[in-house]
Amino acid sequence: MKLEQDSYLPLRDVVFNALRDAILKGELHPGERLMETHLADTLGVSRTPIREAIRMLEKEGLALTIPRRGAQVAQMSEKDLEDVLEVRDALDALAVKEACERITSERLSALEVNMKQFEKAVEKGDIREIADADEAFHAVIYDAADNPKLASIVQNLREQMYRYRYEYLKDKAYHALLIKEHKEIYDGLKAKDRENVKDAMHRHLENQIDAVRQVIQEQSK
Repeated sequence: MKLEQDSYLPLRDVVFNALRDAILKGELHPGERLMETHLADTLGVSRTPIREAIRMLEKEGLALTIPRRGAQVAQMSEKDLEDVLEVRDALDALAVKEACERITSERLSALEVNMKQFEKAVEKGDIREIADADEAFHAVIYDAADNPKLASIVQNLREQMYRYRYEYLKDKAYHALLIKEHKEIYDGLKAKDRENVKDAMHRHLENQIDAVRQVIQEQSK
């Protein structure tokens, strides 16, 4: 675990990125304590940015603080997975309805660009880059819905979903399916076929739920 120095980011964000990557890559394990002094020594920083970064991790569902025990890496549970993605499924349906009515040629072009960027990220094989490209693809759809309230709600949910998305993307066996699903979503929006896009988005999410559920079940054995 190391810091990737960035002169444009506050130190707490640099520390947050280092800790998040360590959790997502499995260097910090579910249930492992996040001791401020130890992490500060490891990363060569004071305890203040560590404390701030842990609070940011809690917002993403990657850490939790237990009274009298302190912070630790959060466990992944099937209930949390299903709760988060159930809400996302409902928001996707609303976003698709509005996007099919309001999407502009410029945003459709942006969606195509992001679809191709996702394919390039898959070719490179960097999971972080693939996850970010997948987020960017879906962000265009929510932007196309042109509903700021909806965008605000999904932004918070996107943070909670990141860990599950990352786990899903670790398995290269799903990458070809994801590319196919993105193409189906793009084609549906281009045709403004609301029902087909809604079905494609739902299948896209269901496949993620099934795959991550298997990971959680394996980890709990």
